[in-house]
Amino acid sequence: MEKMGVAVIGLGNRGQLLLKTVLKHFKDFQVVALSDLYEDRLQKGIAACEKYGEYQPLYADTNYKNFISKPEIDCVIVPSSWDSHIEICIDSMNAGKYVASEVGGAYNIEQCFDLVKTYERTGVPCMMLENCCYGKDEMLVLNMVKKGLFGEILHCEGGYHHDLRDEVALGHEQRHYRLDNYMHRNGEVYPTHELGPIAKVLNINRGNRMIMLTAMASKSGAVNQWIKDNKGADYENANFHFAMGDVITTCIKCAHGETIVLTHDTTIPRAYSRGGLVQGTKGTWSEDCDGILIDGMVEGASYDHKFLPMKDFYEEHMHPLWKEYKKNGLVGGHGGMDGLCLAAFFDAVRNKTEVPIDAYDMASWMAITCLSEDSIAMGSMPVPIPDFTYGKWIKRKPYVRSKYCLEEVCYDCFDEEEK
Repeated sequence: MEKMGVAVIGLGNRGQLLLKTVLKHFKDFQVVALSDLYEDRLQKGIAACEKYGEYQPLYADTNYKNFISKPEIDCVIVPSSWDSHIEICIDSMNAGKYVASEVGGAYNIEQCFDLVKTYERTGVPCMMLENCCYGKDEMLVLNMVKKGLFGEILHCEGGYHHDLRDEVALGHEQRHYRLDNYMHRNGEVYPTHELGPIAKVLNINRGNRMIMLTAMASKSGAVNQWIKDNKGADYENANFHFAMGDVITTCIKCAHGETIVLTHDTTIPRAYSRGGLVQGTKGTWSEDCDGILIDGMVEGASYDHKFLPMKDFYEEHMHPLWKEYKKNGLVGGHGGMDGLCLAAFFDAVRNKTEVPIDAYDMASWMAITCLSEDSIAMGSMPVPIPDFTYGKWIKRKPYVRSKYCLEEVCYDCFDEEEK
C-alpha cells in the first residue's frame, strides 16, 4: 500500500512528541513536510525524521503556507501554539487536506464560526486531537454510560489540575506561549481535556448542546510567589500582576438540563488530576476517589457511600478499544492516549470518512475559553453559548461507526475476544 503523506506544523515539545509517535508507529504514513517558526526546532524535526524514519522530509519551511497545497500531503497535524490552531486548520481545509489540531481555547467567537463555515463549505474533515477522550478510565466510564449503568446523567465535572508554575514563569525563556496568555487573559484557557469526554457522555452536538455559562476567577499570586522563591525578586515578572486567576471555575448549562463544572487550576502546588466526575440517577464516577458507585451493584454500598475501586470494573466494562490496545501494545505518550487519538484520525484519513471529534466539537469546546473571559469580565454574568451546528444538533446525519467512535461503543467492529 502506498504511504500517505503527513505534514506536521509546530515542532515545540508537543510537536516533537507527536512527530516521533507518527514516525515510530504509523508505518503506512510518511512525514513529508515540517514547519516551525523557529529554525532550531525545524532542524530538530528533520533530525527526528532522519533518525526514526531514515529519510528527510520533502518540505521543511518556517512558513507552512509554502507547502500546504502540495499534492504529496494527504493530512496535516497541528501541534503549534494556541493562537494559530484555527488559522492553520482553515488553511488546511481550504487546501483539501484532512487536518487534526492539538487542544487549546479560542480567542474569539468569530474564528470558531469561521472554522465551522470552512468545514461546511469545503467538506474537508477537521479533528481536534483531544487525547483525553481516549483515556482508559474515560472510555471505561463512556462504555458504562452507554450501557445505562449510571442511569440518566445529571451532572458532570472535570478540571485541568496541573502544577505548571515553572512552565508559565519561564515562558519567555523557554519560548512557551502560556506565559503571555496568563499575563493578559483571565478565563478557562484550557477547557477541552475535561470537557471533551464530558461532551461525549452528554451527547453534545448530537441531540444535546451547551446553552449558557457563567465563570468566576480567584485572585492571582502563585506564579509571583514561585518566581520569587525560585528565581529571585529581580527575575522577569516577579512583581507583575497576572490577569489570570489561579483558579477559574466555569459552570455550564445544557439544553436538557444537565450541568457541567470545569476548573482550571495550574499555578498552585498540587498533584495532577483531571477531576472527572459523572453523576447519574443510578451511580457516580469520581476520578479523585478512584472509584465508581452503582446503586444495587453491591448490596448496601450506596447506603454506606462506598466507592468500589476503578480496577474492579476493568474486566467486565473496559472499552473494547482499550482491550485491543492493551493486547497489541500501547503507543505514544500520556499512557497511550496519544497513540489512540492519532490512530482515530489516521483511520478516518485512510478510509476517507468523517472524524470522531469534528469541527462542530472543536468550535464548541474551544469557544468556552473566550466565553468564560467575557463572563468573568462582566462580574460572572451568564453568557449564551452559540449553536455552532446551526440547529443540526437536534438531528445530525449519522456518525461513522468504527472502533474509534465516541458516540456509541461499536462492539461489532471488534474481534470476539475484545467484546
